Amino acid sequence: MAIDQVHDLQQVYKKILHSMSRPGTISSLSEIAERVDYNLPCYNATILSAMTFLDAESTFHILSEEQKDLTEKISEYTSSRYAPINEADFVIVLREDTDTAIQRAMQQCKNGTLIDPQLSSTWIIESTPLSDKGPWVLAGPGIEHTSQVQTRFDQSLWQARNEKTKEYPLGIDLIFTDEYAQVVCIPRTTTISNMEVS
Repeated sequence: MAIDQVHDLQQVYKKILHSMSRPGTISSLSEIAERVDYNLPCYNATILSAMTFLDAESTFHILSEEQKDLTEKISEYTSSRYAPINEADFVIVLREDTDTAIQRAMQQCKNGTLIDPQLSSTWIIESTPLSDKGPWVLAGPGIEHTSQVQTRFDQSLWQARNEKTKEYPLGIDLIFTDEYAQVVCIPRTTTISNMEVS
């Protein structure tokens, strides 16, 4: 990979942190993503996010069972270990994964405990093109009034996510990536509602 694993990944970290602290804000990794020269079956923003956050102390799970090569590459690049869904610190959802598989995984993934809420999973999710316009309204810390977002998640998947976050500080944090190397983050503290329903 032609990316600088120190400088470039620091920039990725800053951009994702910016989006995590301002839920619904889309950050672009396109300049760095252009330097990713390894042909992997995932978006460039997905592998950049994985390389930024995974390390020898963390574990990850890829939903798709067809991606053994990608599993090996992520382990090689990050020194992170593959783990079952109920043990993984990070869950990676590829564009081919079905809504049913995502819902099932959400029911099984780590959600933290009241004593150790940080022992929950962070999800890196490949999405349809991300937009800050859409039916989903976000509110909570880091959002002045409300913001909007459009991702691959539909009503049933947001409901599954809301089930995981209803007992704060328990919950999962979501990082969405798309084919244009954009990222948007939805931390557990963010409330989500559908303006078309409410």
